Amino acid sequence: MHDLVARLFPICRSQTGDGVRQSLVILSEYLPLQIQEVPTGTPVLDWEVPEEWNITDAFIADKAGNRVVDFQQSNLHVINGSVPVRQKMRFSELKNYLHTLPGHPDWLPYRTVFFQKSWGFCLSQKQFKALERRGDIEYDVCIESSYKDGSLTFAECLLPGESDATVLISTHICHPSLANDGISGIAVATYLAQWLQQQRRRYTYRILFIPATIGAITWLSLNDKDVRQKVRHGLVLSCLGDSGSLHYRKSRRGNTEIDRTVAEVIQRTERACKLLDFEPFGYDQRQFCSPGFDLPMGCLMRTPNECYPEYHTSADDLNLVCPEGLADSLDMLKETCKTLEQNYSPRYINTRPHGEPRLGQSGLYQAFSTRSDAKNLQRAMLWVLNFSDGRHSLRDIAEHSQLSMSLIEHAAEQLETHGFLIKNSSPSGVTSLARGEASVCRPDDAHRGTEERNTLKAEQNNRGKQSNRGEQASDASSVKSASHAVS
Repeated sequence: MHDLVARLFPICRSQTGDGVRQSLVILSEYLPLQIQEVPTGTPVLDWEVPEEWNITDAFIADKAGNRVVDFQQSNLHVINGSVPVRQKMRFSELKNYLHTLPGHPDWLPYRTVFFQKSWGFCLSQKQFKALERRGDIEYDVCIESSYKDGSLTFAECLLPGESDATVLISTHICHPSLANDGISGIAVATYLAQWLQQQRRRYTYRILFIPATIGAITWLSLNDKDVRQKVRHGLVLSCLGDSGSLHYRKSRRGNTEIDRTVAEVIQRTERACKLLDFEPFGYDQRQFCSPGFDLPMGCLMRTPNECYPEYHTSADDLNLVCPEGLADSLDMLKETCKTLEQNYSPRYINTRPHGEPRLGQSGLYQAFSTRSDAKNLQRAMLWVLNFSDGRHSLRDIAEHSQLSMSLIEHAAEQLETHGFLIKNSSPSGVTSLARGEASVCRPDDAHRGTEERNTLKAEQNNRGKQSNRGEQASDASSVKSASHAVS
């Protein structure tokens, strides 16, 4: 993995442009990638795809032609996104476009300037002082960059599973020569995808290599339907190569299955890992967990962004990233995916979510008398009905009810057979159901009924018409028994 980090390190990436494409060509040697180009001007949620930015060279040179600041030595010397410049400037004017880190005189800062036409250079405080000592002399200032209509580039590795329920893994591919903040996440995601290719997969996995912010917004805009219907769990990956301990930032909801799974893996493997609450800033978790999507996505890091001094500086280099940190991060992700796979269970939606449905009419209460665990089965059915909102898996319901998984599965099977449940993988719409918005929340197949359910309902109606008073009394007795059991 460290070798891959080293290969990607020199490339000048940005939110658009050839640096991203060059990096994805390298990654395609490791993985089957679907590379997409989204044209400039494409509306994406509240944004639009920006112009494509590229850069070939930049420098500040003295009258003798000596480059005192040189993009070829470090792509961090130019503010990422700078407009083209070619002019003569005295130091008194030029210094307004120079950025340093006085507290770390040997380091270069990493700066960006997007969505506004500006430019600048980054240099060490020592370089700045050296220029200052030379007085107010004239320099040749050059930035050979361009903004043109082009496209935003991202890639996805799709690994189909036995179901279309999806685990979404995302890492940003827009940072230039920053080894830990950016490239470490790319490397770990790549090797995780390679490992997943060799595993049995109940879930489908989608591994994204996208520019931060605008890339996530673009992907969400293009994949809105799939996101809402299929994503069950997700992780944003970054800062995974330093020697610090692991940190996990929870999803917006704070107690999703991915949150609990990560906590379980931490406890089982006795890792030093700090759990953090969700915050609506930082990495692309804030896009995936925005209220309109509210995906169950956490963020796995080692030392969090802005919590180590090298963050967004030239000191975030190949020396900061260690093979041991990369390997431990990958192992943590493997264990997390293994646990998700072991805990895989379907989710259902209650087709009659308003009030307790009349189970006796379908003969389900009568079925209880044939089982020695009739009372527990009755309880299991009520738990399953109440929590079948599309978000809770059967495993969630088993944990919450403290009933056995086999009993919960049997209850769900019976309820599905009689049309009280349908399998559903959509967290959207179901969210509305959980809030009680009946006109919005019920999927078409639940609201209108599938052909099978219509057939069952017709059969039930026929039985109802033919039933005599004794059967009605028996049904009433069953309902009364059920009411007593609930109380």
